Amino acid sequence: MAQLLTDAEIQEQASGLSDWKIEGSQLQTSRTFKDFIAAIEFVNKLVKPAESVGHHPDIEISYNKVKISLTTHDAGGLTQKDFDVAKLISQID
Repeated sequence: MAQLLTDAEIQEQASGLSDWKIEGSQLQTSRTFKDFIAAIEFVNKLVKPAESVGHHPDIEISYNKVKISLTTHDAGGLTQKDFDVAKLISQID
């Protein structure tokens, strides 16, 4: 099981990610697209990177808005896995 990060480690990792915020035990970001099709196309681009590292985001879609939440459920909070996946997601257009 992945090891939980300390509060200091979480803040340090979060400072290197623009457009992401800490909400409780989750790392979250939201993106807005021109329409539903563009939002779904973005979500589909998340599949391969998430599968490649074996760590999957929680995703909410509301028409043209996509909210992504990361947490390591089996560890009960934020781990290095969450920040690694956030970095991958940040690179997707």
